[in-house]
Amino acid sequence: MLKNDTLIRALKREPTPYTPVWIMRQAGRYLPEYNQARTRAGNFLALCKNPDLATEVTLQPLARFALDAAILFSDILTIPDAMGLGLYFVEGEGPKFERPLRDEWEIRNLFAPDPEHLRYVLDALKQVRRALANEVPLIGFAGSPFTLACYMVEGGASADLRTVKTMLYSRPELLHHILDVNCRAITAYLNAQIEAGAQAIMIFDTWGGMLSTDAYREFSLNYLQRVVAGLKRKHGAETVPNIVFTKGGGLWLEEIAAIGCDALGIDWTVDIGAARKRVGDRVVLQGNLDPAVLFAHPKAIREQARRVLAAFGDGGGHVFNLGHGVSQFTPPEHVGALVDAVHELSRAYH
Repeated sequence: MLKNDTLIRALKREPTPYTPVWIMRQAGRYLPEYNQARTRAGNFLALCKNPDLATEVTLQPLARFALDAAILFSDILTIPDAMGLGLYFVEGEGPKFERPLRDEWEIRNLFAPDPEHLRYVLDALKQVRRALANEVPLIGFAGSPFTLACYMVEGGASADLRTVKTMLYSRPELLHHILDVNCRAITAYLNAQIEAGAQAIMIFDTWGGMLSTDAYREFSLNYLQRVVAGLKRKHGAETVPNIVFTKGGGLWLEEIAAIGCDALGIDWTVDIGAARKRVGDRVVLQGNLDPAVLFAHPKAIREQARRVLAAFGDGGGHVFNLGHGVSQFTPPEHVGALVDAVHELSRAYH
């Protein structure tokens, strides 16, 4: 039994004494101990692929802050790496692929890797579960089919997604093939994470908000729904809730809420009170403090946290988080101030 099951209860819409809080990218470059571990690993990818170091890094923020969950330290691009696209990272530029998907024959030959090809992730999950000793739940995750496709076609991050959008409009059948393979790969990978010990699942649709409404429905939402429908909902006696987050998806909250997910992540551009009225009781809402708030004085952080809590209002169905990942330039003590403020101030709403 979890000693702190507040997050799982909130995701199941059960009463909680306060609003649980965890932070996207909570194990990351803003922590000096993370940077030390990354230096020992040699590079980011080596850190991801070393279960001992991945476990150490996953646990680092929990040693500092009273967070209500751990999220596995890994990367969304482990799947296309296992597909043979040659993932590497350039300091200051981010992820790159040696063999991006440009030619039709490469796309037609794409395969969904067996989760065993990602054994290092599953081994890290098992190690983290043992190390947590049921103190807090462990969140597993993956990128969405469309977000992975963006990196796989562009060859890295892109400001305008020009290459993948050209494919979307000129050869949509090729993009659909990539998305279908990604969908099957992600579903199998997340179910393997659940078998390995993940107690909640998050799907990151980082680039879905770059699409038009019609394109979002066809090329992102449709595949998100397929992944959610294929997820294991139970592992042993545990119910395993899931969270879907489309950055920039504020236009489509009702449609995302209808795909069968348990919780809907929202970014900081959305008013969480208005979002609650729009989706009603269909899903739990996760979010949605602007990550830049954490650059401010702790008094300002406390006030902005209070505003988010007040906007959501009374009752359950809220998981506090940032509207996107914590910045590498954030002072660690400001994260602590946020976590403490949420725990203290949210009790008035429960």
